[in-house]
Amino acid sequence: MTKLSSHITALFIVVALVWAFVPVFSVEEAEAKSLWNTCLVKITPKCALNIIWVVFGNGTLYESCCHDLVQEGKVCHDTLIKYIADRPSLIGRETQYLKKRDDLWSHCVSVSKTA
Repeated sequence: MTKLSSHITALFIVVALVWAFVPVFSVEEAEAKSLWNTCLVKITPKCALNIIWVVFGNGTLYESCCHDLVQEGKVCHDTLIKYIADRPSLIGRETQYLKKRDDLWSHCVSVSKTA
């Protein structure tokens, strides 16, 4: 029961973070639903938070999350990180975040190939 509760809590945190970081005016409702249905359901809440922390903070990547990230796909990864990076509060640092996004993707692809 506690495992289910912690999964629900983690999912709530991911949803809250995405909602907080994604500008409402930049995502059409249908597009947001499509991203949710095709992208966010492919990755665990733990890994989604880890990836966000790696790109936008100073987090350390859990190698186990590379599989989830590669399974999610480059288009989903690029789109979701770009939406967060386009937040007005992050203006001026988009290039830094997009480089970290691309470096993370390359690292995870190489890790996934060797696994």
